[in-house]
Amino acid sequence: MIRLEDVHLFIRSALLGSFSAAAREASLLPAQVSAAIRRLERDLDTRLFARSTRSLRLTAEGEKYLPFAREMLSAMQAGAESLRTSEQDFQGELKIAMPSDVGRNVLLPVITDFCRSHPRISLRLFLSDHVSDIFRDPVDIAIRYGVLRNRDYVALPIAPGNRRVLVASPAYLNEHGRPESLEDLLNHPCLAFTLNNTFVDKWSFPVNGAMQELPVAARLLCDDADVARRWAIEGMGIVYKSWLDVCRDVENNRLEVVLPEQAGEAAPLNLICPHRKQFSPAIRTLHSNLKQHLAVMTGALAHYTRLGEQH
Repeated sequence: MIRLEDVHLFIRSALLGSFSAAAREASLLPAQVSAAIRRLERDLDTRLFARSTRSLRLTAEGEKYLPFAREMLSAMQAGAESLRTSEQDFQGELKIAMPSDVGRNVLLPVITDFCRSHPRISLRLFLSDHVSDIFRDPVDIAIRYGVLRNRDYVALPIAPGNRRVLVASPAYLNEHGRPESLEDLLNHPCLAFTLNNTFVDKWSFPVNGAMQELPVAARLLCDDADVARRWAIEGMGIVYKSWLDVCRDVENNRLEVVLPEQAGEAAPLNLICPHRKQFSPAIRTLHSNLKQHLAVMTGALAHYTRLGEQH
């Protein structure tokens, strides 16, 4: 019979790339982790790791088994938590890092309602376009844009279908004209911002199955993405932002989608933390509230895309 502890050690060994690192994390001896992996391989009748004196890597069978192991562990933990979840679990300090614009203008009302419903929760928010290191910074969870490629993180999707869109104010477009192609953007002032101290001066778009990078000339630059959105509303140029950041401005005619027929770069929003065991009942409830709230907003993106395709 497969032991849940063995599955957990398999997952951590795969993510950390070392039996010794997994052993240190679990306060075990490396030999105990090695024995657990051998026991799991025996139960599955397959070899999960290719071992040598210098390296440890998953076999093809191990790569195939890993997502099922994660799902198994997640289901078991969720089931156990559901049995002991009570209002007592919704207490203590919660430290969250999130992007400035979507955090301030979209997520904050949901988080505030969550705190109102659970008065024993205390909250510390860190709003910044600097990407926090959840292993080093003093945060419990981070809300982050982008496709996550670091398998050391554990992520729960909040808005998996979110994308970036080009937007400008109606007044700006009436005065300067509406771009008819990506290349036309080179003739317009673009509004840029820095992300994690890096100036984003190339905008990426999916074109014919590949990503096309467009270098833009930014007259105005800031280190706060919310400021770039505000400049766009004031008619200072075109900005390329997450749909979640600008959808309310579009719906209220403060901004207009530019080139709506052109799909934007994927910008999924995720809730992440270092280890799955840190997804407490309070965090899971907050995640569910955020996901439900944002589903309506991302659904509107498809509506505006269809409108663009019809024109």
